[in-house]
Amino acid sequence: MKYVGALDQGTTSTRFIIFDERNTIVASSQVEHRQIFPKPGWVEHNPEEIWKNTCFVISDALEKAGLLGENISAIGITNQRETVIPFDRVTGKSYHNAIVWQDLRGEELINKLKSEISESYIREKTGLLYSPYFSASKIRWLLDNVATVRRKVASGNCVFGTIDTYLTFKLTGGKAYVTDVTNASRYMLMNIQTLDWDEDMLKLYGIDRSSLPEIVSSSGVIYGYTDPDGPFKAEIPVCGILGDQQAALFGQACYSPGESKCTYGTGCFMLANTGEKLCYSEHGLLTTVGYRLEGQNPVYALEGSVAVAGSLVQWTRDSLKMVSSAKELDELASSVPDSGGVYIVPAFAGLFAPYWRSDARGVIAGLTGFANRAHICRAVLESTAFQANDIFTVMEMDSGIKINSLKVDGGMTNSAPLMAFQSDILALPVIRPMIVETTALGAAYAAGLTVGVWKDIDSLRSYWKEQLRWTPTMDDKEREKKVRFWKKAVSRTLDWETGKDE
Repeated sequence: MKYVGALDQGTTSTRFIIFDERNTIVASSQVEHRQIFPKPGWVEHNPEEIWKNTCFVISDALEKAGLLGENISAIGITNQRETVIPFDRVTGKSYHNAIVWQDLRGEELINKLKSEISESYIREKTGLLYSPYFSASKIRWLLDNVATVRRKVASGNCVFGTIDTYLTFKLTGGKAYVTDVTNASRYMLMNIQTLDWDEDMLKLYGIDRSSLPEIVSSSGVIYGYTDPDGPFKAEIPVCGILGDQQAALFGQACYSPGESKCTYGTGCFMLANTGEKLCYSEHGLLTTVGYRLEGQNPVYALEGSVAVAGSLVQWTRDSLKMVSSAKELDELASSVPDSGGVYIVPAFAGLFAPYWRSDARGVIAGLTGFANRAHICRAVLESTAFQANDIFTVMEMDSGIKINSLKVDGGMTNSAPLMAFQSDILALPVIRPMIVETTALGAAYAAGLTVGVWKDIDSLRSYWKEQLRWTPTMDDKEREKKVRFWKKAVSRTLDWETGKDE
């Protein structure tokens, strides 16, 4: 039996999952890490804590599986995207906490650039839209505000890497400085057509190419071998990297144009495969690289991103202390037939697609004396479904593709009331696969394909199996009313940070 390991480094936790060649999960281990909030709108992670947790989950999963590192055929990595770590290219020591994708500190720079360079120019170059979400403004902030980073860049000792770069470097004992095309496409520095760092974008942000990692394919290349002194205690090829949302697309076997998936995790991310054709959005979606197999043309995707989904459940549990667990929130939400007229728009870090309003802030709207804790909990779940519906609507418009069902994955798909409501609001079947850990599975596929554990992507299609399906029961009139009130609630979030009147 052959085994492939997938390291899934997410926004709130780090996991290591071991799959066998039949696509079965053999063992897994997961550890959460701290969320650091130095200022409102700022979000950081401690890279050393992430690396420590990485070593633990690898050792723990191997022990649970009764395997040694040498029994693993290949390692794949999937990661939270846009999050940036400045680290030493020799020692791997970080010079600052990781600046997380949700962080807004680049907003001032982005607003300045908006007045100088048209967004259509940015979209054509990178496939992206102006937002502090992407890595470039975070890197520029580090250069402008952290003296150590500036010095180390000047001496050629600093690499600005996304999490995949950092973990590949650490796992290989400093032998690899790489990022795959899917992660590189989120820097706002990569040319979406050439798949190389773009000189004009580098100049715009004042970032030197030498401080960035090499861009590589998602699969089909061995980036390096694990250090025998590291957590695996063996030399194993690290040979698959995909940003988390692209990994889920790959793991869901969305290999043909028009096939789409939605991942419900910390955020909510919907991607639709557009094939080898670049498809630019007119409605606030992103053009991104879906994946690239070595020696083949890249496969592109349209993406809609929601910043706050599962993290709203976490906030309700940890900050409001309204529930003790996601299970309790689900039970309360299921105890009422609807939200009692309550709508929650969780614009904690502004609104992402299709609005792209960093000035927005969260609201709870429609409160009356009738509303109770159960209604609030239901509104928490429904907010994710409404946000996904916003993206779905414009995705069909931009792609010109009629989507007849939606594949879903991620931790929030365990919420039956959410998935049932999602089906109602989309007026489509919502389908969950047998393996919901599709992000890790996609990374495992990318690595396993490289070393021949699996033959090709066509052979991977046969492994996808449906587990659950939700079908719509809500009538059109009720659906339209709910969407109308949702849009009214969204309008109340806008211009909050700027203080302007609507």
